[in-house]
Amino acid sequence: MIQKGSEPAGGAGRFALLTFEREVAAPASTLWQAWTAPAARAVWAAPSPSVVVEFLEADTRIGGREVSLCKVEGRPDIRCECGWLDLQPPMRSVNYEVVSAAGVAQSAALVTAEISDEGDRSRLVVTVQLSSLATDMEAGYREGFDAGLSNLAGVAERTMVLQRVIAAPRSVVWGAWMNPETLPQWWGPDGFTCRTARIDLRSGGEWVFDMIGPDGTVFPNHHRYHEVRPQERIGYALLWGENGPKHADAWASFEDRDGSTVVTLGMVFSTAAEFQTAKGFGAVELGMQTLGKLERFIASR
Repeated sequence: MIQKGSEPAGGAGRFALLTFEREVAAPASTLWQAWTAPAARAVWAAPSPSVVVEFLEADTRIGGREVSLCKVEGRPDIRCECGWLDLQPPMRSVNYEVVSAAGVAQSAALVTAEISDEGDRSRLVVTVQLSSLATDMEAGYREGFDAGLSNLAGVAERTMVLQRVIAAPRSVVWGAWMNPETLPQWWGPDGFTCRTARIDLRSGGEWVFDMIGPDGTVFPNHHRYHEVRPQERIGYALLWGENGPKHADAWASFEDRDGSTVVTLGMVFSTAAEFQTAKGFGAVELGMQTLGKLERFIASR
């Protein structure tokens, strides 16, 4: 969690126990993805538009860590290191957090998130055990968490999450997805085909293609890949046609489960209106058809 920076001050050794609560108009499973998935965290992490957050490292698993820089014009960069200590999807996470500036630790904290499932809604309670070191960080933490969790609630409410268990090893599922020859063969809902202009499935690469519906309607698409962690996850932006406007930040993750693979496809739509429009035309059902085509493609090989 990125916090607002504070100017160095006296008073090292201050302790505080902070609690933040949010009611979120999204199921617990969706809120969990918005809270933990690196692609989603990158969307809501900045506490205000004047802050730019650059993620240097993100590994959301027990023992993994996340490193980011919080940049404000005219101030030194703030470095935040988060280490995941406990992950119990979709109910609980615990992480440590160390914030530093110019190589000097400003604070250390233990952050516990508890998510309660309330059907189509959920409740998030975040507890922060804060120890201020070189500077008094309590006010910055209060402001940063209040803003960040409000951003998170808004992101969760426009996040779509699809999940399917595919009866194949993770290496096989990954190979079918991240192969420029096979991806266009199964991508898209039932009855759709893909016509590729360019495809480069690497971090910094892109896929420019048309999806062609059963009636011949052409839907231009452009995927820009910004993260590729082999056999773990990919992160990418969805654009309306080549270099068109972005309509979602997306990710796909791959997890072993008893010889099968849990595939999670998530999308944070750019606006609530785009999310509602996508739901209205059946994006959930069409996305599940796409994952079904992936499963059938793998089974046929």
